[in-house]
Amino acid sequence: MPMRAPSIRSCGCVLAPGERCQHSIQRDRERKARFDQQRPNARERGYTSKWQKEAKAFLAANPRCVMCGAPSQVVDHKTPHRGDRRLFWSRSNWQPLCTPCHSSRKQREERR
Repeated sequence: MPMRAPSIRSCGCVLAPGERCQHSIQRDRERKARFDQQRPNARERGYTSKWQKEAKAFLAANPRCVMCGAPSQVVDHKTPHRGDRRLFWSRSNWQPLCTPCHSSRKQREERR
């Protein structure tokens, strides 16, 4: 079976297909650090003790992940609220998800 040729990156690194160079990894780390400095903390975004209480009650009433049927652990906002308090507290915008679905499938869908 034929192999793909290595690629030469703009930084001069020669890499096999599917690999990432140390320079791009470092750039990603720096970009994420800049984003995290500007992002409000969880409490400022609305995730307070009141939210924890409501989320726990919601998960008790909705014990299964809507994507895969596994036990749910996370209350997810179907439509990202982006600071909108009405959308944040709207139960019709909530859905129960398991951690793997929330951390991978849902995040991937939102990025699209």
